[in-house]
Amino acid sequence: MIQIAKEAACSAGEILTEHFGKIPEAAVRQKTKNDFLSFVDEASEKKIVSIIRSAFPNHEFLAEEGGKSGASGDYLWIIDPLDGTKNYLSGIPLFAVSIALQYKEEIILGVVYDPLRKELFSAQKGAGAFLNEQPIRVSGKEKLEQSLIATGFPFKAKHFLPVYLKAFEDIFQQSVGMRRMGAAAIDLAYLAAGRFDGFWEIGLSPWDVAAGALIIGEAGGQVSDFWKKNDFLWNNYILASNGRIHNQIMEIIQKYFTTYQAVYQRKEA
Repeated sequence: MIQIAKEAACSAGEILTEHFGKIPEAAVRQKTKNDFLSFVDEASEKKIVSIIRSAFPNHEFLAEEGGKSGASGDYLWIIDPLDGTKNYLSGIPLFAVSIALQYKEEIILGVVYDPLRKELFSAQKGAGAFLNEQPIRVSGKEKLEQSLIATGFPFKAKHFLPVYLKAFEDIFQQSVGMRRMGAAAIDLAYLAAGRFDGFWEIGLSPWDVAAGALIIGEAGGQVSDFWKKNDFLWNNYILASNGRIHNQIMEIIQKYFTTYQAVYQRKEA
């Protein structure tokens, strides 16, 4: 399964590389406010699904552009054919393909591929994390004041902006610095490789984070929502770290998101 996932990611990456910097503005469509799409997203997704479905015809798919498809069952492939679409369409060379496989509610493999740098991050449950087949580990930073943190702005949910900026300022003041890359799958993969020490964001979808979260876990890191729960895949609040600074970031975030915790708990009930 991991080999098929890698093959699909690399094949999709060839499509993205071929068309990078060549998409005319007229070929770009707006799905929702601040969320864009081109034929490249669709071609990449079609290639991924085709390769995986040929190997596993009875598996189910959840893909960003096509939604759910295939037979219902224990195996669910979670696919982002182009994470960082706005970067891609703007000619910014930072984007990725993200593929994860969930088995009975548990993510068991993940692949994040940066086709321009030819960096293939991968992991299988219980088997470690790798970058181009070489083992990777999260950083050893012990304190937030030593750490470089990645984040993403809530561009799809700007009503979060006031509270988000308060938390951003607090974390920024207490850390070495903050980075906003524009591709969550890249952020998470970089954290797994020790390039970042922490990451947090609001409003992401399962296909943005499923693969990267497993890779972080297998690299020795920690992933949760803002309240130490494991529902980050579906509740849109994600915090990831090397594990050592997790609680330090969480304490700051919780100061500003207590209202949203109450909302989340009511939805959970």
